[in-house]
Amino acid sequence: MTRSVTSPRFGAAHALAMGYDPERYFRRRANEGETFAVGLPGLGEVLFASTAAGVREIFGAPATLFSPPTPNPIAPLVGDGSLILLSGERHRRERTLLMPSFHGERMRAYADVMAHAAAEEIESWRPGADIAVRAAAQSITLHIIIRTVFGVSDPARRDEYERVITALMQSYIAPLMFVPALRREVVGLGPWARFVRLRAQFDALLSEQIAERRRTGVDGYDDVLSLLLSATYEDGTSLSDEDLRQELRTLLVAGHETTATSLAWAMYHIHHDDGVRERLVAELAADHSPADVAKLPYLNAICQETLRMHPTVSIVLRRLNGPLTIRGVQRSEGDVVGVAVPALHFDPKVFPEPDTFDPDRFLLRKPTPFEFTPFGGGHRRCVGAAFANFELAVVLATIVKGAELEMSAAERRRGQPRSVPRGIAVLPSREIVLRRLRRS
Repeated sequence: MTRSVTSPRFGAAHALAMGYDPERYFRRRANEGETFAVGLPGLGEVLFASTAAGVREIFGAPATLFSPPTPNPIAPLVGDGSLILLSGERHRRERTLLMPSFHGERMRAYADVMAHAAAEEIESWRPGADIAVRAAAQSITLHIIIRTVFGVSDPARRDEYERVITALMQSYIAPLMFVPALRREVVGLGPWARFVRLRAQFDALLSEQIAERRRTGVDGYDDVLSLLLSATYEDGTSLSDEDLRQELRTLLVAGHETTATSLAWAMYHIHHDDGVRERLVAELAADHSPADVAKLPYLNAICQETLRMHPTVSIVLRRLNGPLTIRGVQRSEGDVVGVAVPALHFDPKVFPEPDTFDPDRFLLRKPTPFEFTPFGGGHRRCVGAAFANFELAVVLATIVKGAELEMSAAERRRGQPRSVPRGIAVLPSREIVLRRLRRS
């Protein structure tokens, strides 16, 4: 039997509520049933699944049934040839080319770089000083991307990348993302003109790095850029410089602020719950290499519980290339469907007492890919998911072992920040502040 759903009345109010606190909004809407509709600007009425059964019907459908919804707000940042925006055979070819860079021994080879980036950040924290956790996390993850993805190891060159990337990411403000009419400049002035200049500066840095690698060859280099330069498609062809720039920008956008946000939330919960922190400190007491530390069960459970409570991307969207029925609701070609990740992750039938930060739930049971989707799912699951999990564990362990931090009574009284959208991710609504007690 088929059902029907309609977008709620007062759509503008719903859009505001979703923008103000997407986690709370989607969890509340999930009370209406397994599916609900939301009107989104430029996409029309989007049907969201909020239970594992509905998610299975989306992620389990044939890959040919879906395309990424367009126009996509991050297209100017990553480029129309980005893996995120491709579909069909081209998406498969690009994904096949990128996947080896983020798995197996190749990924584990980056463990020392990740630990060094965290240790370098810790060295800048004075005893007794307040630490802005998300800002510190962003510094660490950006350092890691610049070294492991772009292959930049020279400190002065790294500083230049950090300066340009930080300015670029800050320049692509929400109005430019969601109101395409604002993407114009007047005699070289305005927010769009500034963004275009910074994007050109970043592309120039990438072009220099690509040219240098092509000139010297990739032997002896382990960074993602070198791997992509040496990779070929099934027909023997390889990525052009423009394709490389777009994929490198994609890896920056998808892997910088998202992982930094997860790290900040993990630090919040570890230092908000003394029992969690003490168990983690005990697990980390033994001597582990950076690569081996990522295998520790309680550390991994903390990372997974953080991603459950605070998925960095609240919604997963697909445009239909043909008809699909989701929990009895029919949708047609051209319609957009999606997964409301916060609603899914707070389903009390799957995650009892979902408002409680409880890493043990991931030690007792491994959820299915349709119950737990912090990196999306199906054939479009984030290509860097394993890398992100590994990085989160290595950096978190390095910080907890390398610095004794505490959350002040005032910070505890403020309560947990809400999540707010920014770019492709959702971030804590305020900076999370911890204090360093002493050098460890």
